[in-house]
Amino acid sequence: MNVLVVGSGAREHAITWKLSQSPSVGQLYVAPGNAGTQAIARNIPIGSEDIPTLIDFVSSNQIDLTVVGPEAPLAMGIVDSFTDAGLLVFGPSMAAARMESSKAFAKTLMADCSVPTAASETFADYEDARAFLDTCPLPIVVKADGLAAGKGVTVAQTREQAQEAIRASMLDRQFGDAGDSVVIEECMVGQEVSVFAFVDGDYISPMVAACDYKRVGDGDSGPNTGGMGSFSPPLPQHWNAEMESHVRANIMEPVVSGLLEMGCPYRGVLYLGMMLTSEGPKVLEFNCRLGDPETQVILPRLKSDLAEVMLATARGELHSTEIEWDDRACVGVVAASGGYPAAYCTGYPIKGITKVDYDAIVFHAGTKLLDGAVVSDGGRVLTVAAMGESLDEARNHAYEGIRHITFKDAFYRTDIASFEHSSS
Repeated sequence: MNVLVVGSGAREHAITWKLSQSPSVGQLYVAPGNAGTQAIARNIPIGSEDIPTLIDFVSSNQIDLTVVGPEAPLAMGIVDSFTDAGLLVFGPSMAAARMESSKAFAKTLMADCSVPTAASETFADYEDARAFLDTCPLPIVVKADGLAAGKGVTVAQTREQAQEAIRASMLDRQFGDAGDSVVIEECMVGQEVSVFAFVDGDYISPMVAACDYKRVGDGDSGPNTGGMGSFSPPLPQHWNAEMESHVRANIMEPVVSGLLEMGCPYRGVLYLGMMLTSEGPKVLEFNCRLGDPETQVILPRLKSDLAEVMLATARGELHSTEIEWDDRACVGVVAASGGYPAAYCTGYPIKGITKVDYDAIVFHAGTKLLDGAVVSDGGRVLTVAAMGESLDEARNHAYEGIRHITFKDAFYRTDIASFEHSSS
């Protein structure tokens, strides 16, 4: 079958890489893609949010399945538009994608389904939100209700920081419409774990978990980013058969059933971000797609045919598809542009990619081809991921690989999967 992957990051490169290994995939396209996807597929210069042009391309090129990577087009209703056009697409509908596009919606659904999560209140009025802060114990978390490209969350240690967060969101409109409403919630403490499952409306696949590193610097220092690295599986004390069974019964199944009862069945990948608190696992957030950087360490562990899994999910036939995960570990380290997550420069030649040996995989994110050379084109530039019999072995392979790669002002964390620091 001919397949189109929508998106341009390391997540989409990892998806394309895995799909390219499937004997059932013929022509593989990526829109708009990056320098990495161009090496294994055909890049198409169409933006991921240009839904009408994407539909025209798919209709004109005998595309059998479209896989949507990023959250923004899902929140815009790309799946609904494709379905209305009679086109098969992997991803949730706009209504189901509200699990990510509206934190308030997700909180309401969790309350209705008795799913454990942080206590919270949602506000559409700035003065009401500001007054509520005076009643809250510190630290406190302030979240823009809508999609804010991973930048709409503030863990405030002081009331002044919390007030500045709601001002930036609601008055200064730093996140546009996404910040017109805010969710103010208690700050949970514990190990953070990302959990992923394929869902075809009612059937939930065997789950896989990972841990990511959001802070920019070693020791979890500095501001939050989109993610500076990850590893899978988590340590056994954080993710095991008992925990998986608990999460399935008390979180995943109630939420999937709740969406089905609302008339918006969930099809795609459901991503649960949870905190392992002293009171048990509680939900931090739901996302409506694969994570980044988690995808780069999850898909190398997938032993099943990703194309067949995604096709079955889109058709509502996932229950008859075998999904198997490799027991080995995978570690991914992100190389970023100097200054990220604040201002940074791009266009720098990237050297050493071909020196990375077979023990590691280079997934491109912010890259492009310029006069035949790969250059930087984003804040997070690439991820080097590697498998191993143990996390230590995988970590050693990943760092051995990333040390070959250089570009001006490049940096990466040196403590991914080292366990010298927390990974929350």
